[in-house]
Amino acid sequence: MGANILYDTKIDTPIGRLRVVSSDRGLLYVGLPKASGRGFAGFCARHAPGDKVESAFEPNREACAQLDEFLNGKRQVFELSLDLRGTEFQQRVYAAVSAIPYGATLSYGEVADAIEQPAAVRAVGAANGANPIPLVIPCHRVVASSGQLHGYAGGLELKQRLLAMENAATAPSQGLLL
Repeated sequence: MGANILYDTKIDTPIGRLRVVSSDRGLLYVGLPKASGRGFAGFCARHAPGDKVESAFEPNREACAQLDEFLNGKRQVFELSLDLRGTEFQQRVYAAVSAIPYGATLSYGEVADAIEQPAAVRAVGAANGANPIPLVIPCHRVVASSGQLHGYAGGLELKQRLLAMENAATAPSQGLLL
């Protein structure tokens, strides 16, 4: 079996430069600005060994457009094919996190409950931290049980900014008081 080709592009967005990578099956990776962790090289070593990376915008055109719409407050739900790679546990966490509505949050414990593993709070945090497609799989919507922000690959300032953007978009509009 030959190597798959991964299509890599970078786009400038309101939060900074994103790295967007897809395969022939769908969106595979979104690298946030100032991301912590092992980055794309670490992702490839673990989930795409032997795959070849080519610089190409066209295969990422729709993902880039939807990410830009989301970050400009014009999109709440992504409609993209995904090539989501991870363990079975991670996949379950990603499915639960993907179900968190725009403008809402869940705690790590609530996500653990949602996947019917209430004792796996720390493992949920680790899986959330390994999310290869942040924003699309909205791991920024997972918070501590106290409501405090903990851990985000793009930094807590970005997590706070994303949650504020979503909250502003979903808050009931306040009419003029006369």
